[in-house]
Amino acid sequence: MDTPTRPVSPLRQRMLDDMRMRKLTPKTQSAYIRAVCRFTRYLGRAPDSATVEDLRNYQLHLVDTGTSPMSLNAAISGLKFFFDITLQRGELMARMQPVRLPQRLPVVLSREEVARLIAACNNLKHQTALSLAYATGLRASEVVSLKVSDVDSGRMTLRVEQGKGRKDRYAMLSPLLLERLRVWWRVARAQGKMLDGGWLFPGLNPIESLSPRQLNRAVQAAALAAGIDKRVSMHTLRHCFATHLLEQKVDIRIIQALLGHKKLDTTVIYTQVATDLLREVVSPLEMLQPA
Repeated sequence: MDTPTRPVSPLRQRMLDDMRMRKLTPKTQSAYIRAVCRFTRYLGRAPDSATVEDLRNYQLHLVDTGTSPMSLNAAISGLKFFFDITLQRGELMARMQPVRLPQRLPVVLSREEVARLIAACNNLKHQTALSLAYATGLRASEVVSLKVSDVDSGRMTLRVEQGKGRKDRYAMLSPLLLERLRVWWRVARAQGKMLDGGWLFPGLNPIESLSPRQLNRAVQAAALAAGIDKRVSMHTLRHCFATHLLEQKVDIRIIQALLGHKKLDTTVIYTQVATDLLREVVSPLEMLQPA
């Protein structure tokens, strides 16, 4: 028996159209709709009837119920779109203020820990994907979006199409990574898991790609098997890529380009976790001569 679908209200449809006009990603659209729905449940009436005080009280409610700074700012972004764009009443957001996110240093593994992590992955597809993430600094979403045709062995590059910020860029392709990709390609083709011109890392159904969530589960299982007690995710491999390059004295602007960072300030944080560089600095105390 088919489940009846709920009709979409004109207000919600207008917001959907506004987001579609601006070509917001499906993930962003879902987050914005979710933010408005949660506010509507709190308000207990139609969101277009909200006042400045209603919105201010809602932010206080989120703070008092322990909402994290990141989730709080995400809620404000969704509501800002709704009131600014869909309702054309941006003045209602006047008393809602985003909060400053706490600055935390990224978790970085040593080279030995990265080697153990990758070796502990007992699935060739996942192991190759983890190797690629560490060798290139790609985000999990960028890794699973790669297609076989994105591998250019002639120029030794990987083409990243529409990465974060909807930008194309090239990633480095090292000889060892190319060798591992070729091993994975031969095995996957022999098993009928990879289609012509298809995903480099297909899911159970070769028509679909592996998901970032599946990769994160794989890297966490590998960390457990490798006896690594640090908090590890796919993004940890991106942090390791940048930090280890910096420790090799690769120019930070090159690292910025490889990571696809828009601002150098985002890349500079790795100077705070590059321990090899810290060990090279001589403390002023060591420069003191005995009296």
